[in-house]
Amino acid sequence: MDIIKVSGTSRTSAVAGAIAGVFRENKRAEVQAIGAGAVNQAVKALVLAKGYLAEDGLDTIFTAAFSDVDIDGKVRTAIKITVELRNGITE
Repeated sequence: MDIIKVSGTSRTSAVAGAIAGVFRENKRAEVQAIGAGAVNQAVKALVLAKGYLAEDGLDTIFTAAFSDVDIDGKVRTAIKITVELRNGITE
């Protein structure tokens, strides 16, 4: 499963669609964002994706964590957000 990488200029609706698509296929999705603008876009996309998935009867939760990422030989701290089913139950 690929990590969905979000930038500060990412379109929230496009990212939300990607999150929902990956989640429908794998019952899990991971989103990565580095920087305040990227985290802002990611959170808005996650909220949209939660709505898209709720229409399919999928109740999701998000868990955020720090993650070190190597970019061009420099270690950066990213926010990694994991999307999973709430209690593993589909409605």
